[in-house]
Amino acid sequence: MLLSADLWVGALLRRVGQAGSFAHIMRKGDARAGSVVIKVLNLRTRDAYVLREATTGEETVWMRPIETASEPDLDAWITRQIRYDPDLWVIEIEDVEGRHFLTEKVDLR
Repeated sequence: MLLSADLWVGALLRRVGQAGSFAHIMRKGDARAGSVVIKVLNLRTRDAYVLREATTGEETVWMRPIETASEPDLDAWITRQIRYDPDLWVIEIEDVEGRHFLTEKVDLR
């Protein structure tokens, strides 16, 4: 992430809001260098997924680090990640279609 975490998160929140969906910061991390986890809730199907930024070689891509659609399981995973990374940001997006609104490369496999 080339921007500071707080600027990047602010831009994501604006993109989500401009599309008519809702996003909020569940947990603020380090303003300059914190990693970001995005939890996406599909309001139509009630499914959920989590995305986390990963670097594969020279490329940065957002990936699903856990394969469950169960919100309690996702929340437990996020809680464990916070223990390992106290600078972690957690953003929750609620969208009728389950969109993530990221402009970066995303691998949903």
